[in-house]
Amino acid sequence: MLYMSTSPEQVVKKQKEEEKEIDSTLKFGFRLICSTALYPLDYAKTLIQLGYEPIAPRPGRTLFGTRAMMLPNIFQYAAYIKSVDGFIGCFRGLGPRLVGNMLSSYYSEKLALVVLANPVTTRFDDPMYWVNELDNDALNEYMEMKDGEVKRVPGGLLRKVVAHVCGVVISHPFHVISIRMMAQFIGRERIYTGLFRSIKEIWVNEGIKGFFSGIVPRLWMDLCCMTITAGITYLFVKHVGVNKTMCGHIDAIASFTVTSIFYPYHVVSTCMAVQGSRLKAGNPPMMDHYINWRDCYARLVLQKQHKRGASLFFR
Repeated sequence: MLYMSTSPEQVVKKQKEEEKEIDSTLKFGFRLICSTALYPLDYAKTLIQLGYEPIAPRPGRTLFGTRAMMLPNIFQYAAYIKSVDGFIGCFRGLGPRLVGNMLSSYYSEKLALVVLANPVTTRFDDPMYWVNELDNDALNEYMEMKDGEVKRVPGGLLRKVVAHVCGVVISHPFHVISIRMMAQFIGRERIYTGLFRSIKEIWVNEGIKGFFSGIVPRLWMDLCCMTITAGITYLFVKHVGVNKTMCGHIDAIASFTVTSIFYPYHVVSTCMAVQGSRLKAGNPPMMDHYINWRDCYARLVLQKQHKRGASLFFR
């Protein structure tokens, strides 16, 4: 029997991979804990995006001290949900959301590698550059920097975009179920009461397309935000020249700004996820009948309702 010796380089590489895997697992676990703890606020924000306002506006003051009629902020809205359904009711729809996040996190990277390694990419001059040429650290970044200078850009961004698209496609059916479970609060229905019953409800009444209601504006918003943010960060770093830490700060600021600009597509995606269901929240008079997501966007803009839920404190 022959025994293959392991070189020190291979041992170090394996240790780094194990450490990276443990670090990724811890980060994902922390994100799940945070998303669970903040879910009541996300619940309230979803109902606001659907246009449901059960509490009448009251006189108040804006951030600049101007007197105005104020709607309840997101914390008061969450407290109202708790007063109606209790503490457990504030987490309605959490199960499908967590299942979708876990499946997306586990399979998105694997599916992205399969897509990027597809023979179609051989039409490029250097096809495997997108997958093999960049090391693991560079793959997770928009750019690789050395001595404050940008060395390469496209590989990490392409892989990040493809992985994100795969993740959205995987998680969106569970995202739709979660939103519809929350939307039941408006009409007090009991249609979406469990994961499997919800899957059956959508399959019987809407077919496969029902699981992907609202996915187009969601993808459009995410892709625009990712590419524009990456472009701003790259141009800033290339022409101004900053270290990697400052690059991360610039990326965060750019991401927040761009996301705020494209926020109306988030509202459209939420509305379209409920549209077509048997819920009162997705049908007149609670919601207009929209031909498609573009029609939904146009009407919300016309009614000046396209930024519902954008302000969490002063509404």
